[in-house]
Amino acid sequence: MKLATFSKGGGPAAIGVVIDGERLAPLDGLAADMIDLIARWGELEGEARRLAGAATETLALSEVRLLAPVPRPGKIMAIGLNYADHIAETGAETPKNQIWFSKQVNAVTGPFDPAEIPKVSRFVDYEAELVAVVGAGGRHISREAAPGAVFGYCVGDDISERYWQNRTAQWVLGKSFDTHAPFGPWITTSDEVGDPHALGIRGIVNGETRQNSNTSNLVFKVWDQLAELSQVMTLWPGDVIFTGTPGGVGAAMKPPAPLKAGDTVRIEIDKLGAIENAFVAEG
Repeated sequence: MKLATFSKGGGPAAIGVVIDGERLAPLDGLAADMIDLIARWGELEGEARRLAGAATETLALSEVRLLAPVPRPGKIMAIGLNYADHIAETGAETPKNQIWFSKQVNAVTGPFDPAEIPKVSRFVDYEAELVAVVGAGGRHISREAAPGAVFGYCVGDDISERYWQNRTAQWVLGKSFDTHAPFGPWITTSDEVGDPHALGIRGIVNGETRQNSNTSNLVFKVWDQLAELSQVMTLWPGDVIFTGTPGGVGAAMKPPAPLKAGDTVRIEIDKLGAIENAFVAEG
């Protein structure tokens, strides 16, 4: 099942089911928002499927604006250096432990909305990523129980301002500029995805494929990530986890190639769809 958050004609955010990748069946009145739907999925799934199957009035995706599926997640966690080819291009050693940082909620933006080149920026970069959305969540989730704790998956871009990221040992500021966490275009539920470690992933800049890998190449698998995080923090329904990027980022190109206003970045992941963001100068 594919679940989206959307607005129509500038109206309030609503949730719906994407049908055949072309139309959307609104889930009017079923839940307050996507987090509420995820938190109560056990009781609401059947009705959501019934409404989607019985919908006689649907909306074309071209009629609506798709928003980030979870517009204000409780937290956004992201792992660094988690594909072997990306580790190699940075010149770093393969981490013995998972390297975590947070992206702040202000960074969230829609899957097709503009992304900013900040006024204070020196080097904005793209990072194609598989995004996991927490379902049941909890604390001290075992690796074996982790698959049941993931509600579904999205396509994401961990946009990074490299100068701000690397000028200190802490990456949070460089990863948290406004509009620098686009994800979507919807949540594909776990049952429809199957194994999240067998998905082709691509990062495309102005039509040029620069990242082309597979989630099978993750150093720390999604289940390892949930087990690690949940030792420290309670994972809540709707929390968002960026799971790492493969090689091919702009900072590793020769010469390095920062993004600039006018560039377009498209991220594609098999089974999940694609997001595409045009970069504009901060207003």
